[in-house]
Amino acid sequence: MKGDFPLENLPFGIFSRDGERRSVGVAYGDDIVDMARVARARLLDDVVKNAVEIFEAPTLNAFLETGHGAWRDTRVRLQTILEDKAKSKEFVVARALTRMHMPIEICDYVDFYSSIEHATNVGKLFRPGGDPLLPNYRHIPIGYHGRTSTISIAEKVRRPSGQTKTADASAPVFGPSRQLDFELELGFVVGLSNGEGQPIPTDDAADYLFGVVLLSDWSARDLQAWEGQPLGPFLSKSFATTISPWVVTLDALLPYRVENRAQDPAPLEYLRVDAPWAFDIDLSVSLQSRAMQKAREKPKEIVRVNFRNMYWNAAQQLAHLTSNGSIVRPGDLLGSGTISGTEEGSYGSLLEATQRGARPLALPNGETRSFLEDGDTVVMHGVAAQAGLPRIGFGELRATIEPRA
Repeated sequence: MKGDFPLENLPFGIFSRDGERRSVGVAYGDDIVDMARVARARLLDDVVKNAVEIFEAPTLNAFLETGHGAWRDTRVRLQTILEDKAKSKEFVVARALTRMHMPIEICDYVDFYSSIEHATNVGKLFRPGGDPLLPNYRHIPIGYHGRTSTISIAEKVRRPSGQTKTADASAPVFGPSRQLDFELELGFVVGLSNGEGQPIPTDDAADYLFGVVLLSDWSARDLQAWEGQPLGPFLSKSFATTISPWVVTLDALLPYRVENRAQDPAPLEYLRVDAPWAFDIDLSVSLQSRAMQKAREKPKEIVRVNFRNMYWNAAQQLAHLTSNGSIVRPGDLLGSGTISGTEEGSYGSLLEATQRGARPLALPNGETRSFLEDGDTVVMHGVAAQAGLPRIGFGELRATIEPRA
């Protein structure tokens, strides 16, 4: 089967049809498997306790709490059901007839800074002539706590307002951001809680992490430059975070696990990882201006990069997050941080691609972009695909920038 969602993938999400309530669905080809129907047919009774209640729920959180064994067995059972094309017809609905919703109720959100290329690119911009990496970067997964109330799958992002200050101004001003940016990321969804705050060893991460989504951490760079002195991101990040609607399970990505990136110096003992936690996933970002859309010109690809080269991986992020006794819960989201490379066309943000606006990108119709303008549409894709292996796609993350009302 062509496309992002073959039998080997089967990502989970939440969908609805006109006049019906939200429930759990699984993407398969151009269809959605209605998991509530499957459960009501008693085909999952020996796999998931209280299956009907869990799959009729409006979020995936209850399913996440069932644990890795149930996640794996549900996916395997579903593959068996779908192989019988005649029987499976009663459980599927065309995706075109449905509406997608937030797949999880997000409890907490931490966004990391795990691409050493991104950190280096940004460091060169803000500390020219100095060491682009701060002394702690190679020793500790850096992150900040974000705001869950503005995480969505919405296809519209409203330009934020806030304080900015230019170098030649005597005082800050308040108004709409003029340096709105995207950040290409992946988000890892936590499935189980560590209860009383016991640290989670890197070796146990697979028992706690359910799956992965595309993620854009929208950033107002001018707000960020003024407010980030001395603390980290606040209003420049909290106004919007977008994720893709389908959660690709870690089990589906197993064929694409590759060796972890070498780390020098070796991390402290609690951050050491034996199992491979890097993933061979190709990611891209395309941009379509309002004028391009009116002229029916396709979005222009401006980023292509692979996830396998991240310096810090998800197992280390989870271990570090819980190392101080912090509690994670089903539905928590861990952002990877911006995914970037070292070459032109591999930068996961406009901040890097345009050298902080100094070198605007050229669009096919003659327009240029230093940062995002109102009416711009950003489209992100992710896919793991190699000869002899199933294609595991993430679908699409798409959002259009709207002006501040």
